[in-house]
Amino acid sequence: MTPYAELDSPRVEVSPGGEATTTLAVRNNTDIVEAYEFEVVGECAAWVTVEPARLPLYPGAQGAVTLVLRPPLSASVRAGEVPLAVRVVPVEQPGMVAVPETTVVIAPFHRYRASLSPQRRRGWRSGRFQVDLHNQGNTPVAMPLVATDAAEDLRFTFDEERPELEPGERAELRLRARASGLLWFGRPVSRPFQVTAAVEAETSGDQPLVPEELDGELVQLPLLPRWLLALLALLLALVLFWLTLGRKAVETAAREAAEQKTIELAKEGKLLAPPPPEQPKPQVPPGEQPGETPGGQPPGGQSAGGQPVSQTVEVRTGSGRTNNGASESVPEGKLFYVTDLVMANYQGDEGLLTIELGDRTITTIALETFRNQDLHWVTPLEVSSEEVVTVTVRCSRPGTPPSGRQADRCVELVNVSGVLRDAPR
Repeated sequence: MTPYAELDSPRVEVSPGGEATTTLAVRNNTDIVEAYEFEVVGECAAWVTVEPARLPLYPGAQGAVTLVLRPPLSASVRAGEVPLAVRVVPVEQPGMVAVPETTVVIAPFHRYRASLSPQRRRGWRSGRFQVDLHNQGNTPVAMPLVATDAAEDLRFTFDEERPELEPGERAELRLRARASGLLWFGRPVSRPFQVTAAVEAETSGDQPLVPEELDGELVQLPLLPRWLLALLALLLALVLFWLTLGRKAVETAAREAAEQKTIELAKEGKLLAPPPPEQPKPQVPPGEQPGETPGGQPPGGQSAGGQPVSQTVEVRTGSGRTNNGASESVPEGKLFYVTDLVMANYQGDEGLLTIELGDRTITTIALETFRNQDLHWVTPLEVSSEEVVTVTVRCSRPGTPPSGRQADRCVELVNVSGVLRDAPR
């Protein structure tokens, strides 16, 4: 027959870190002497013991054992109701097992830890900190965070101002402390503040909890260090000295030295040579212009006058590629004298632009250094009939035209201006 086994209470209340007991009554319903052993099953088995562990009984006799409950003060023992069962196993007849049950009510407890790292930050206006929270209790809690500074010079921002933590859970929250304004010069200013972490009243129950108060400090640095201010003051003093006294002293010393040298030369009988007489200007024969050779020809055999000519070379180049364009060739028997080059980079492209006259390289310029650029020559550049003006563009990155959308290729314009004259015979 199955032994009679019954717990004396349907509910057992216990607090983590404390102790509670309940009694288990056992009666031998067999006609032989029997001994009973006990095995606790369920979530409570790790911290429930049976005393004594073995109970011998005569036929028809009844005895009792004590169940001692000692839950640890740990977040692993969650608050609430937990079932508890005890297997009563007869030694002689192990198949005749009784399993009485009861309910264990675990009381809640609250314990938490909070820390701030680092406790001190240096910056021009703001600093970032980290608040570490750890719920060491056995029940979920909400832990609001509040940051304050006595001078009210800082503004605070949390990733989350009211984190909710399960038992044993950790949370890492970022905190940013920002000063109300910049510190332009002077010494670093210390701005202490305090972060308060506490459990809300509705989650803490009747347990009074002391809030965790974490001290932090933001050291605000000036934008201009003291040594730089001292250097600027010294430079200003030197400039003022030069403007007021130094330049005048140098001019006076130079004048006195010149006068002394003149006196010495006069005493030695040495006179300065007079300036050479001005050379008369050459007479220009009637019908000729200054600078022309006889016969009305300019130096070098160029024909007087000439036809003004202007051509525009457009080069379109894909990103990462090189392309070129050329002007029209000079007519046979003519010479083209280039006086002006006007380059337009209206998109703001990036790359390299090279201009060549025949096999002569005139200029190479980076596109990103200009939007509009012009070159002028007092002595024109001569282009013969066998030569052309070549514009080569190596596109690194197309720019953004006034439309506001980045272009898909580089576009450069070069205007070539000058005079077309007859070639000398």
